[in-house]
Amino acid sequence: MRKARSTMVRIIEADVTATSTAIGRSRLSPEVLKAMGDVPRHEFVPKEEQPAAYLNMPLPIGYGQTISQPYIVALMTDLLAPTPQSKVLEIGSGSGYQAAVLSLLVKEVHTLEIIPALAEQCRQRLKRLGFTNVHVHEGDGYYGLDAEKPFDGIVVTAAATYIPPPLIRQLKPGGRMVIPVGSPFAIQYLMLIEKNPQGEISTRQVLPVRFVPLTGDRD
Repeated sequence: MRKARSTMVRIIEADVTATSTAIGRSRLSPEVLKAMGDVPRHEFVPKEEQPAAYLNMPLPIGYGQTISQPYIVALMTDLLAPTPQSKVLEIGSGSGYQAAVLSLLVKEVHTLEIIPALAEQCRQRLKRLGFTNVHVHEGDGYYGLDAEKPFDGIVVTAAATYIPPPLIRQLKPGGRMVIPVGSPFAIQYLMLIEKNPQGEISTRQVLPVRFVPLTGDRD
């Protein structure tokens, strides 16, 4: 498995080179690439998908959800600019893979999942694998996690039709959010949102992506 992970990291690096103009960087941080190589992705996919665990592609995890392509996980993590003192919120726990990668780079991860069964599976998996600085919550990610705000970084692993205002409010001044924005039936873009020390927001479109939609009842 270690060899497969190393190959996956090399493929991620090649994808970064191929998309460098769009993403605004020619390489990802060594710390992010190390975390990608250290997390056992095969533990975060169903047994029948494990032979494909280290291919650079999304995979189904049940309940109509997917584990993201490794390149996208690495890119979103790098865009967040995590530090060892960061407190990060993830929207859309899924199987827990993105949270596990983040956990090796930051002080504390809070991850929020709307599907109860997935949330419980994620909680048990992360506990079994020893990712002790990840806290799994069940709830609607649109509203974030007000009780734990503010966050140095927020990463959203499902596409919203617009940037949820509660997440903007929960982002610490100087913080970053990475979120796919767009309709499931049209083009989506990965967006980098930055809040400066004065609380002003700037946004940058990074590259086209395809994510499952952010779900919830907000009518």
